Amino acid sequence: MDKYNSDQIRNCVIVSHSGTGKTILAESMLYTAGLITRIGAVEDGNTVSDFEEEEIKRSNSVQASLMAFDWRGTKINLIDTPGFADFRGEVVSALTAADSVVLVVAAPSGVEVGTQQMWQMASSQGIPRMIFVSKMDRENASFSRVMSSLADSFGRECVPVQLPVGSEADFTAVINLLDPSSDVPTGLGDEVEDARERLIEAAAESDDELEEKYLEGEEITQEELIRGLRAGLRSGDFVPVLFGASQMSIGIAEILDGIVDLLPAPSESEDAGEPDEPLSAYVFKTTADPYVGKLSYFRVNTGTFSSDSQIWNVSADESERVGQTYVTRGKEQEPVASLVAGDIGAVPKLDSALTGHTLGDKGVDPIEVSINLPNPIYTRAVYPKSKADVDKMSTSLARITEEDPSLDLKREPDTLEMLLSGLGDTHLEVSVEKMKRKFGVEIDLETPRIPYRETITTNAAAEFKHKKQSGGHGQYGHVVIQLEPLRKGKGFEFESKVVGGSVPREYIPSVEKGIRESLGNGTIGGFPVTDLKAILVDGSFHAVDSSGVSFEIAASQAFSTGMDKAGAVLLEPIMNINVIVPDDYTGDIIGDLNSRRGRIQGMAPSSEGFTSIEVEVPYQEILDYATILRSVTQGLGTFDTEFARYEETPQHMVESAVSANNELIERQNSRA
Repeated sequence: MDKYNSDQIRNCVIVSHSGTGKTILAESMLYTAGLITRIGAVEDGNTVSDFEEEEIKRSNSVQASLMAFDWRGTKINLIDTPGFADFRGEVVSALTAADSVVLVVAAPSGVEVGTQQMWQMASSQGIPRMIFVSKMDRENASFSRVMSSLADSFGRECVPVQLPVGSEADFTAVINLLDPSSDVPTGLGDEVEDARERLIEAAAESDDELEEKYLEGEEITQEELIRGLRAGLRSGDFVPVLFGASQMSIGIAEILDGIVDLLPAPSESEDAGEPDEPLSAYVFKTTADPYVGKLSYFRVNTGTFSSDSQIWNVSADESERVGQTYVTRGKEQEPVASLVAGDIGAVPKLDSALTGHTLGDKGVDPIEVSINLPNPIYTRAVYPKSKADVDKMSTSLARITEEDPSLDLKREPDTLEMLLSGLGDTHLEVSVEKMKRKFGVEIDLETPRIPYRETITTNAAAEFKHKKQSGGHGQYGHVVIQLEPLRKGKGFEFESKVVGGSVPREYIPSVEKGIRESLGNGTIGGFPVTDLKAILVDGSFHAVDSSGVSFEIAASQAFSTGMDKAGAVLLEPIMNINVIVPDDYTGDIIGDLNSRRGRIQGMAPSSEGFTSIEVEVPYQEILDYATILRSVTQGLGTFDTEFARYEETPQHMVESAVSANNELIERQNSRA
């Protein structure tokens, strides 16, 4: 591929709701640019950007895919992203490498849930947006209806720079409003004139000099028009709307022209770097491959990134050897000698590089990138499918979470389960499939055990004498203890009030040890015990037969007896949840949360048309809430959770909670 300067580069991310035609748009762009000889089909599994087996199987994108190609002497770095909410993390990461967004809206359906969410993401980051209305050849495609949908959702800054010729089966072409020499079919002259006037107004509103000329009735040249529109695009006051039918390649050359003529180059940003500055680059995506190893995708911030060089991982404080640098088109890799500031590429086999790391010359500052990955909201316990998978499971999980930072892996300290969390059930399923394909490891996803705990509600005394006589040295330990409840969150305390040497001082640590070891196995369901104080008040010993082990056993048995007498109760984890939903769904969501034993703590307006609901709800009730909320709100609702505290489980639910936990334990043990 040729070498490009920063002003000859366009970094664009294609985003939208699932099923609007993002991948076929990218495919048609590659075809129009001469990179492929035929347009593939998602359902046939032969598109350039959807090349992973998991994507082909589902006929859906599950990862961001970079495609670099030339159009009119400009290098377009196009990133196709998934529309499905489970893979929103891929979109967030891709946006950190972008200078602009192409938002795809399907003409028959208009603006959909995911489209609105993507608009908000790009808008909040100040990223210039272009809208491509796809599927103009489909039934129910209507120019006026889709423009009305855009205006209602995004405002009057959405202005067409083209007009479609015909619609549905009669859609044949687009009229370029930026070019006065464009052919205008008979009968569309007035419509074209009005649309061009609206474009001129948009340009004038973004440029004081043009506004003055416009108000004085002077003619605005095509060059001035484009200059004004580019200024409006960068400020967010103007969003160009283009039209097409990707499968028929109608409007594709025109959107490529629009990307080159209207969207900003990296050199136009306020903090644009220069090729002769010290090198700094940002890793925005990492993939793992069993054959070629790790592949790090990066954007050059300053300087020039060269093949066959030595660089410094600023974030890890380690040196890295760069072999060959590539530009990519899906899975195809094309070697390049170097990439300048503003360009995007990939490099394999960097040992220490992770997503979010800064690479460059030693001494450069880390690149500060605001990357707000969505919080994982769907959790499952992971278990090796067979003994052959045990040894490789941890390593493979670490590699898959390295590839996808929107996954979270942790061990639950109470249940000792390994928990994998993501953005939904499909997200985790795809991750598991990738592990099998890439690393040969098979794992099962199971409902996680609830980390219940036990405590006491009243004071109680307990006594146990451990006595075992044998022919020689016997065993003897005798303790009397008092159990007292503590405030929530205080954990465990131990105190000795023994007087007169009834329990020798050297055995008191053994008494504490015996009780502490028993804390892991409560009397209700074998759950950890918390928030109590154990006081050693009396006991006895034998000069010959007593030992530390004997007092440990006596203390453990006394503790179990005391738990039963002290009103032991089961505690369940309570979560704070912030649910954000469209106003129209607020009643349904509150009703559903109430049915889950939720307690509404407050409600307040969030963004326009949305309500934020604060609620406390038992963890056991929200294990599948990500799926439920998506279903109830048609994908518009979001939520975050954090642990609040433990509370007593309602008595009528204790038996079922213990039974469900025991069933999970039996299932786990059957794997051993």
